[in-house]
Amino acid sequence: MKIAPYLMFDGHCREAFTLYEAVFGGKILAMMDHRGTPAEAHVPPEWVDKIMHACLEIDGQMLMASDAPPDRSDGPMRSVSVSVNVTDIAEAERIFAGLSEAATIQMPMAETFWSPRFGMLRDRFGTNWMIGAEMPADKADCG
Repeated sequence: MKIAPYLMFDGHCREAFTLYEAVFGGKILAMMDHRGTPAEAHVPPEWVDKIMHACLEIDGQMLMASDAPPDRSDGPMRSVSVSVNVTDIAEAERIFAGLSEAATIQMPMAETFWSPRFGMLRDRFGTNWMIGAEMPADKADCG
């Protein structure tokens, strides 16, 4: 079984995924807009260049997304966070910094009882992130 987060944006999917590709060192495998597809007839004319489906591969895992037209959106993403765990403190700090521009920092990067470095933010696109460095093996109980 594979579980992949699917994010819904308010028209900024292309910009968000371009940033995520750079921050995570991934590769955008798909970035399809509505133009020229059967879906074009079902979105407002100003929405045809918005993203119908995007897929970003990051270290063998998938992050997927699309833009949701205003009449089909539940509003900003508030109840879900994408959790990213890396083995290295410096890498956790680099990722956090890369997502931090114009973000709302909910918890600055700091040592916690479960991680040598952990922080939470809502990026400028509305995505909630939890970024952490893995606890050394002799202290870890969940990853």
